[in-house]
Amino acid sequence: MITKDTTIGEVVRNYPDKIDILMDFGMGCVGCPASQAETIEQAAMVHGMDVEDLLAALNK
Repeated sequence: MITKDTTIGEVVRNYPDKIDILMDFGMGCVGCPASQAETIEQAAMVHGMDVEDLLAALNK
């Protein structure tokens, strides 16, 4: 299960099928070094999106 504390890097490594969802939410830099240590919650805040909406899509 992906939580708000899961990092983008963990999603990319452990759930590669979820990369498209991140991209659909406007997170085009999933491969950049800085995003690898950023949590889902931090990324949602930076991109101005609701973390609960993002988590629902990632865990569907």
